[in-house]
Amino acid sequence: MSALPEALRPWAAQLSLFPEDLALSLGAHVARLAAALGPMRARNEVEGGEPHGYDGLTRRGSPERLLMSEWLMALEAPDEFVRRAAFGEQAFLRPAFRQPQGGRRTVALLDAGPDQLGSPRIAHLALLVVLARRAEAAGASFAWGVLQSPQQRPFTTVDAAALGQWLKAGSVAPPQQAQLAAWREALALGRAPEDVWLVGGARLARLPGAEGLSRVAVDEVLAPGARQLSVEVRPASRPPRQVVLELPPANQCVRLLRDPFVTAVAAPVLDVGTGPVRSIHFSADGLRLMVAYADGSVAAQVLPLSPRDTVPKPKRFLPPGGGRVVAMGWRRSGGLLVVTWHKAMAALRVHGALRGHPAGLTIPHGAWPTALELPLAVGHPVLALSMVREGQELPLVLDNTRTLHPLASEERPSPPLLFGVSALVERRGGLFFVDRDREEDRATAAPRTGYLMPKAFDGRTQTLPVEGTGVAYFGPAKDSSRQTPGPPLAVRHRPGQWWVARDHSNEQESAMVSVAEGLRVVGVYCWPLDRPWLGLVVLGADERTFYRLTPDGASEFLVTAPARVVSSAVSPAMPLLVWLTETGEVGAWSFQHQALVYRAVPGGQP
Repeated sequence: MSALPEALRPWAAQLSLFPEDLALSLGAHVARLAAALGPMRARNEVEGGEPHGYDGLTRRGSPERLLMSEWLMALEAPDEFVRRAAFGEQAFLRPAFRQPQGGRRTVALLDAGPDQLGSPRIAHLALLVVLARRAEAAGASFAWGVLQSPQQRPFTTVDAAALGQWLKAGSVAPPQQAQLAAWREALALGRAPEDVWLVGGARLARLPGAEGLSRVAVDEVLAPGARQLSVEVRPASRPPRQVVLELPPANQCVRLLRDPFVTAVAAPVLDVGTGPVRSIHFSADGLRLMVAYADGSVAAQVLPLSPRDTVPKPKRFLPPGGGRVVAMGWRRSGGLLVVTWHKAMAALRVHGALRGHPAGLTIPHGAWPTALELPLAVGHPVLALSMVREGQELPLVLDNTRTLHPLASEERPSPPLLFGVSALVERRGGLFFVDRDREEDRATAAPRTGYLMPKAFDGRTQTLPVEGTGVAYFGPAKDSSRQTPGPPLAVRHRPGQWWVARDHSNEQESAMVSVAEGLRVVGVYCWPLDRPWLGLVVLGADERTFYRLTPDGASEFLVTAPARVVSSAVSPAMPLLVWLTETGEVGAWSFQHQALVYRAVPGGQP
């Protein structure tokens, strides 16, 4: 913590637990709260302890501690000596006492009820840092705990382990009288405890048994646009003080409340019995990771957004009757969508409770595009999705030639919807896409972006101001609909040069990003979602390390995969980067938390 300003050095030991940016944000609150609380009061000499010499002068004392100058006055000016004695003006040596170990103590009980969850806990966290250092400076012990959990042993340190348990200790009920009484008994606080602090809402003042205890009331400031906390410090024997704290940026607040020490790591999920992972890709809406396994099965996995989130069980599918998966994805109305090839039937079978086709859909040979035979040869399933049109759910497949085909049980294949698709994402029932206008122009025409409406399979299009080389990526956005320009977009303009834009129609919100030779672009970086600037996520020349590139040429390290990456992607809907390594391990890394949130290891040791 050498970067801490001089004013925060007293709390350097406690703030060193946090990353530097969080330590600086929290430190501003710590300094203000420390001034409001003040130091612990020194015990007077009457309270006793082991004698430890003298530490100053006092106006009261026994004759043997009277200063030699006072005895000299008794000899030279006896009348003045008597007068000074009568008016208490004589000077005595003040004895010092060394307190026994544990003789002084600070106790903090924190409310974890519903009105203190969220941002008020940031003030609680700063108060714990202040009280821990305050007790240390006075040579006192420190004990603290959650007011609603008197059955737990109190914490005696402010470290990552203790704070981690406290962050998980939320309660749906406000503190009760019995809980405070239980804490008083467990900590032997007595009738007049010396330095006990109740931290929570204003209701703690009305709690029976809180009389005579110091309190800190924390409340959110309710005002339009305000991101502040109102903190009132009420020591038991001093006037109250009011402090208003400005909350840190939203992303720092989330980190302080979820994982302030960046220690949460996603536990590995063992894929037992499925064999190695063959391929991965995101569903059309970007909300699920589609995984194909060596045993022929496929799965749709919902990815957690935080290292602390529970990993949901995947939706798995094993083709029946020797079928082989050609395409996989997620249905528009919800559910796994799988297209399989059955050699004995010489037909494609669409699995999933499609609206209008509850028993599934069978497509005979000759009624489906010949391009779909390519996935049968290479063995990697392509993207499947669906759109609802005229009350029926129509399955779509994006083949290896990047042509979007509708599938229908007719004698002849339906005409393709799009040609030369280099990016595709589903939003609000329609599709945002980047393609070439006509199949014959794919090699020469400039790419265009557009929105495909399900009702008429038609919509607005816009030619992009780039030459284009057939590669593009959409990124996550707060809102994307037909009325908005569309999600953030990155298109390769020329080798080593990419065009990135948040608003396709506004040149001021677009920029060119240079990519050095040896780097491979895998997606768009746009976190936080409300930031005006974009970037590119690239895989380094070592095929393991990912970086973020910005329009100004800056490069920032993101994460290193555990082995060589054979496939990777950035979700077009969530701030997540996923990869598949040559060892078959699948990982998902969060831009928001800067941590691994999902890790799947094929059927062996993690």
